[in-house]
Amino acid sequence: MKFLHTADRERYRRMTTDEMREAYLIDDTFIAGEVTLCYTDVERSVVGSAVPTIEALILPVHKELASDFFCQRREIGVINIGKPGTVTVDGETYEMDNRDSLYIGRGSKEVEFTSASADDPAKFYFVSYPAHKEYPTKLVKRSDANRLEMGSMEGCNDRVINQSLIPGIVDTCQLVMGFTELAPGSNWNTMPVHTHRRRTEVYMYFDLGADDCVFHFMGEPDETRSIVVRNGQAVASPSWSIHSGVGSKNYTFIWAMGGENQEFPDMDHVAMQDIK
Repeated sequence: MKFLHTADRERYRRMTTDEMREAYLIDDTFIAGEVTLCYTDVERSVVGSAVPTIEALILPVHKELASDFFCQRREIGVINIGKPGTVTVDGETYEMDNRDSLYIGRGSKEVEFTSASADDPAKFYFVSYPAHKEYPTKLVKRSDANRLEMGSMEGCNDRVINQSLIPGIVDTCQLVMGFTELAPGSNWNTMPVHTHRRRTEVYMYFDLGADDCVFHFMGEPDETRSIVVRNGQAVASPSWSIHSGVGSKNYTFIWAMGGENQEFPDMDHVAMQDIK
């Protein structure tokens, strides 16, 4: 398990590009045949991936969690961005196609990932937050997510927000999760920007080619910086930071939030003229 030690708002203002990447970027993900885990100090979230090939992969527990099993005091949201696969939770198997989501509740003891094809594997991305209550594990197919069409081609942000793990679809403690798909010709994922001090957020970008990237903007509205993000990489955003990006082409990203408020519209919007 790796650790991401994010900087506070004062140190952030003095950071170099490399220091910012070290503090906020999660770039060691989607390794064939492995489970990757990164523990962050952003709401104590754990960001991970599992790419099973020939053998099933078991979600491990690390001494840093101080628990007998991973979900002893945690919940997990999983989204498959690869080919078909399965996630087995305490003996019950859930078949997951591309962009299907799975909520795994606190108290789940054994989590196992498999792919239907070792040559063309599933790619499971997951985010975990501490949980104070047990809720049932639930599969949400892509077609069952709440679909919001937002933006416009004129604004370069024609996109579909797929809300899969949200109140009304799944009961969770902290976790709110889904994915946003940008239409061809659109580049911006969120503009104008916003913050929400009642929760933190992690963005993971994918559907990018080898020569493509996203410039992820963060920081306080009057002190913004950018981090270049490649395919399969994620950025952890503190509650005081904006989170927005523009790509060299259209892309998809998974957003995952945790905190004291799960209401999706709970945002503190920033006027365009106030951004620096």
